[in-house]
Amino acid sequence: MCTAIAFNKNGSFFGRNLDLEYEIGEKITFVPRNFPLGFKNGKVFEHHFAMLGTAHIAGGYPLFYDGINEHGLFAAALNFPESAVYFPEKEGMGNVAAFEMIPFVLSLCSNIAEAKTLLKRVNVSSTDFSKVLKSTPLHWFFADKTGAITVEPLENGLEMYENPFGVLTNEPPFGYHKLRLSEFLGLSPKEPENRFSENLDLEPFSKGTGAFGLPGDSSSCSRFIKAVFGKENAVSESHEESLSQVFHILESVSMIKGCVRLADGKFEKTVYSACADGENGIYYCKVFGNSRIFAVDMKKEDLEGTKIVPYPFKTEQDILFQNR
Repeated sequence: MCTAIAFNKNGSFFGRNLDLEYEIGEKITFVPRNFPLGFKNGKVFEHHFAMLGTAHIAGGYPLFYDGINEHGLFAAALNFPESAVYFPEKEGMGNVAAFEMIPFVLSLCSNIAEAKTLLKRVNVSSTDFSKVLKSTPLHWFFADKTGAITVEPLENGLEMYENPFGVLTNEPPFGYHKLRLSEFLGLSPKEPENRFSENLDLEPFSKGTGAFGLPGDSSSCSRFIKAVFGKENAVSESHEESLSQVFHILESVSMIKGCVRLADGKFEKTVYSACADGENGIYYCKVFGNSRIFAVDMKKEDLEGTKIVPYPFKTEQDILFQNR
């Protein structure tokens, strides 16, 4: 299970939690403009936009979980196990395998408007990466400083939805999440008024009671509601504070290892939380075993390079002692 958000206050920031019960050597990965980016349909992009994000590198190919390109367009893939439908390749369409969607869009599009135009011609094919790495059922979150969209591969083909909330989680489909928000119209960050009865002298007994009823469980539906509430009400007075707020919002919907136990006895956890700064091309990250934030600056890389540059996660807890 995962959560992705867009936070456009005092900057253009995009964050995501990756929630899984395992790790497979994910790395922060920089892909320069001249790395030959091949696709299963036989096409190779010899020159494209540079991109930076988290990926599992298999056979020299970046299998991106999320990332941002040099123009500030962000993309994230999230699990969509019950509803995702992939099709065989279709003639006359841009056939793109699910694992190729992020590099495909980020390599060609500089903003959401261009992404929408491109995705109208895309068929998400059922092609696997390899015999070992099969296609994962996914839907996608694309965002820039102007807005966000949700993209879902359904029975009728690839559907695109405007996402005014700037949030996406997992199943069920986006339409359900959008509808369910109306159940929480009464929530507020303010102290509540007594609407129970004008005949009773009732006062709030604690701060935060205006948000009584805000979901706190780990389900995708509850994380969606909580992330939207946090994002919409988060206050930021500077670029730096916005970066911090993105991580605070992600923490509010993160997975505590042990609280979500799967049928095989394994536990889901937030493997990593990331925040991409769209204006400055910096990708920030912290991982399950290390709450210290580390980062990679795209502008300090060789944008015209030809080789992928991986940065392994810093998984051991890094503590700064203040003793004199």
